[in-house]
Amino acid sequence: MDQYCILGRIGEGAHGIVFKAKHVETGEIVALKKVALRRLEDGIPNQALREIKALQEMEDNQYVVQLKAVFPHGAGFVLAFEFMLSDLAEVVRHAQRPLAQAQVKSYLQMLLKGVAFCHANNIVHRDLKPANLLISASGQLKIADFGLARVFSP
Repeated sequence: MDQYCILGRIGEGAHGIVFKAKHVETGEIVALKKVALRRLEDGIPNQALREIKALQEMEDNQYVVQLKAVFPHGAGFVLAFEFMLSDLAEVVRHAQRPLAQAQVKSYLQMLLKGVAFCHANNIVHRDLKPANLLISASGQLKIADFGLARVFSP
């Protein structure tokens, strides 16, 4: 964690707390998901392992959030993701009026391309919902939270 400066808390999920952080050397802004282990002897939970494996299988796709690094921290570990400004649930919740048809079409197209990429790589997400669809500052939608994902054999 020494290589990152925490800028603030983004949120909290079932398996960890997410922070906005800045890489000390590069200045890159990332999202850090800190996951505490209940008992060290139990090792990394299967759900976290599934998420890491699924994201590593899908590196460099413009419709899937990128996992930058995984490293141990205290009695747990940290996942460093590319930083995304918001999620679709927040965008809809804070919109002054319903989203324009063109915006909905654009988001849906990005979502479907992301799902198609996942399926082409034998990955089923299993938890698609607005809170797991992240939006960048430029409006790019990316699928996130692969904790319930399954890798299958065709």
